[in-house]
Amino acid sequence: MLPYGRQSISAEDVEAVTAVLGTDWLTTGPAVTRFEDDLSAHVGGNPAVAVTSGTAALHVAYAAAGVGPGQDVVVAPLTFVATASAAALLGANVVFADVSPDTGNLDPDAAKAALTPNTTVVSGVDYAGHPIDAEPLREIAHGAGALLLEDAAHSIGGTWHGRPVGDLADLTTLSFFPTKNLTTAEGGAVVSPRDDLVAGARSFRNHGLVRDRAAQRFPDEGPWHQEVHAFGLNYRLPDLLAALGSSQLTRLPAFTARRAEIHARYDAALADVAEVRTPSRRDGADPAWHLYPLRVLDGRRRELFEHLRGNGIGVQVNYIPAYWHPVFADLGYRRGLCPNAEEYYAQQISLPLFPDLADADVDRVAQLVREFFGHRE
Repeated sequence: MLPYGRQSISAEDVEAVTAVLGTDWLTTGPAVTRFEDDLSAHVGGNPAVAVTSGTAALHVAYAAAGVGPGQDVVVAPLTFVATASAAALLGANVVFADVSPDTGNLDPDAAKAALTPNTTVVSGVDYAGHPIDAEPLREIAHGAGALLLEDAAHSIGGTWHGRPVGDLADLTTLSFFPTKNLTTAEGGAVVSPRDDLVAGARSFRNHGLVRDRAAQRFPDEGPWHQEVHAFGLNYRLPDLLAALGSSQLTRLPAFTARRAEIHARYDAALADVAEVRTPSRRDGADPAWHLYPLRVLDGRRRELFEHLRGNGIGVQVNYIPAYWHPVFADLGYRRGLCPNAEEYYAQQISLPLFPDLADADVDRVAQLVREFFGHRE
């Protein structure tokens, strides 16, 4: 079975990880600091806070933003559920706003209409790797006294009008799951240009522990003393995984370039197939493509999915609108809330896309799609 995504691990990656095993630091050590510094160089120089997953990054970012009960968080629904659930876990009310029909990203007009007096964060998602429409979303959020969060789980390495992902929002969250654009096995990061948000993220990922004696309430207890002033969790990324991340970052430009080549090859092969729509890219966007989200326009998405799976192609569908999950249905959310997102989901199918995918495999997948719709040449 040809998977729709797969990590790319080199001998240098293996060497970087095994080298950590010979040190005194398996976690909370110098490899984490190095990885954060290495990440910073790819996100506009902004500080990065490494955590254990993309979901942890969202939880940490929302906590750093002070999200809690009585607050509203505007969220794009065409995303993995964590973009919404991490805010809900902190007690916030999630307000879903529809997406733009072309990119599947949060529509600025819909986001503006979803604002309430209690909105504290507007969360856009770089769907499939295409950056959010950052300027109007930032203006909308800041005009309401809220922060803009960019869920960039799909898009590290991309740019929007020349600015790198990680330098477009008040808070940016990254994911390093094996199928993502680089991997630490499991891992993620929070990025921000604001010192207060970075400090909040670092505190929350480490139980909220205060070790600085100048900041402690009871510093005379002894040199061993540490305090918790606000609750946090253990979301610390181990040095083993951070070392893998630093090694992977040296190849991020190559990964991004190869993903773009594969994306363009699919585009060319499927351009004349009227029954499908290839992914859109807006002027000013240089995406770091994570997915190839083909859209089936004739209602046969399920049949194409089964046809490709039956021929050994591991396609996927990304994603069910977040509020369709029963956990949100139980909270009163109903289908029909975001028509553009629901139509996108009904049409979407992700074709295989990863750096080590051979051109011959790309051509085979495209040919199977063409043949399904009766295009033999």
